[in-house]
Amino acid sequence: MVYYFKTRCGQYTIYMGKDKYENEDLIKYGHPEDCWFHVDDLSSAHVYLRLKSGQTLDDIPEDCLTDCCSLVKANSIQGCKKSEVYIVYTRWKTASMVDGQVGFHRPENVRRCKIAKNNTIVRQLEKTKVELHPDLAQEQQARLKEIQRQKKAQHILEQKKKKMEELERKREMEARSYDRIVGGETSASDMNGTADATAAEDYEDDFM
Repeated sequence: MVYYFKTRCGQYTIYMGKDKYENEDLIKYGHPEDCWFHVDDLSSAHVYLRLKSGQTLDDIPEDCLTDCCSLVKANSIQGCKKSEVYIVYTRWKTASMVDGQVGFHRPENVRRCKIAKNNTIVRQLEKTKVELHPDLAQEQQARLKEIQRQKKAQHILEQKKKKMEELERKREMEARSYDRIVGGETSASDMNGTADATAAEDYEDDFM
């Protein structure tokens, strides 16, 4: 079972597993857009925030960050009793779990912040909670296929744009080349006209 919540702003989805077994599935079958939250140095639920495509940790709105941190604190047996705790969070791909222990592929990409107890926020989030039984593996595969489809479409657009730019450059080069040729022919015609006029004047002088 997975619990889904809506952030207070209504723009993002937060989710977490019911127990440690689902935590392992969630960390295994996350999406590239997911951010992972956990109470630092204490046991807690694994809370995920699903960002919009292309967003980074820097793009997490402050209120959404507070929502996730408040929720993960409230779902820590030890953390919920403390007035303040530290929360660690990172992109889903950075986090890992081996034998129930959380690790990080890139510790330098892990962020840490302090959160105080805020029951008001937690109650607001709880009102949006929905319990579902998703096929996490299938959802992950569907999302990865969609990303590949988008990348392929983007690649086609970029290649088309590149080809159009190359054609435009070719037209410009051909136009400049044509202008040079026409300009050269005009100069030659002008020279011939001048020579003919001079010859005519010399001819007239011979009869004067």
